[in-house]
This record gives sequence, structure tokens and C-alpha cells, in this order.
Amino acid sequence: MNITVLYFASLADKSHKGSEPLTLETGTSLTELYDSLQNRYQFRQQPAELRVAINDEFTSWDEAIKDGDTIAFIPPVAGG
Repeated sequence: MNITVLYFASLADKSHKGSEPLTLETGTSLTELYDSLQNRYQFRQQPAELRVAINDEFTSWDEAIKDGDTIAFIPPVAGG
């Protein structure tokens, strides 16, 4: 299945991109996806530290990924 991943804040900085298209095996979980990206880009945040959204709506980490989804991983941000 084909998806788009969006990166924000420190995740965008580490990956050097704001988004990327990916092809996943059917049944890949959000945690498995993030683990793969964490290994690829050396993200420091653990899943419990992030918010995840599918198609512009915050969701839980056990939500299923579907073909065509846009998935955003959102780390905590500090403002001033």
C-alpha cells in the first residue's frame, strides 16, 4: 500500500524533509512504521512522546493504516 508520511519540528530537521511517499506491506502498524523511520533517520523520540495523525485527525497508535493514508508524526514543541 502507498502512503505519505509528514514530518514536523525535530523530525523534519532530522529527516531533512517535510514529507515523503512510502510503500508499505499491508498490515504494517503505526508503531512498526515509526520504528522503521526511527532507525532510518535516528529519531530520538519514542512513540509515547509523539502524537500521530491519519488524514489530518489525531488518532491512537493502534489505528490501522490504509492505502492512500497521510500519516503525520508530531513531536512536542516548545514555544516562547
